[in-house]
Amino acid sequence: MSTSFTQNLIAVQQRIHEACQRSGRQSTGVQLLAVSKTQPASAIREAFAAGQRAFGENYLQEALEKIAQSADLAIEWHFIGQLQSNKTRPVATHFDWVHGVDSLKLARRLGEQRPAGKAPVNLCLQVNISGETSKGGVAPEAVPALVEAIAPLPGVRLRGLMAIPAPCPPGGDPRAPFHAMHALLSRLQKTHPELDTLSMGMSADLDAAIAEGATIIRIGTALFGPRNPTPSQTPADKGMS
Repeated sequence: MSTSFTQNLIAVQQRIHEACQRSGRQSTGVQLLAVSKTQPASAIREAFAAGQRAFGENYLQEALEKIAQSADLAIEWHFIGQLQSNKTRPVATHFDWVHGVDSLKLARRLGEQRPAGKAPVNLCLQVNISGETSKGGVAPEAVPALVEAIAPLPGVRLRGLMAIPAPCPPGGDPRAPFHAMHALLSRLQKTHPELDTLSMGMSADLDAAIAEGATIIRIGTALFGPRNPTPSQTPADKGMS
């Protein structure tokens, strides 16, 4: 898998570079997050050897096992699944980033449970930018108040926003939801200039996301190939990538 991952990594990095060039951006401003859910710890080791450093996991129990098996590697771990409040302690303990926070309660628990001596855990608020009832996230109009409530909390560092827009309909503008996300972040930055992150864009829409200012792109299959069968999950482990 090493050779194929390296080739896939180069191809994805090239696609990011070209998208940034078309948008007049520096590719150094876009972080590639390798979504490694359902992949074995051996695949993460090989990806690390190829130069990848940031990995995203959806399923908590599976992730904790891989984190333990990869403890000797300097990996930046991102939790990108839907998180229930009774599962926050292991996430606060073992992850560097949490994408998908959608309530003050979750943010407060993550901060309170962050181990002493560790840097604050980085948070991205999940925005339900397409208004889908099947997805979690905060309505755009509710985001400013939630930012004001979370920003001063100890143990966490609010970094920005994340979203998973609905698939673009035929004839639609694939950039529209990402444009709305960028506009929302820009408004927030007037009072919170420390917010610097837009986590949005996957394999199918990374070009549109980068054109609208994405700073973290979440890529899975294009890097690792077809996913292994999904492991058994508890409701709290179900998530998105």
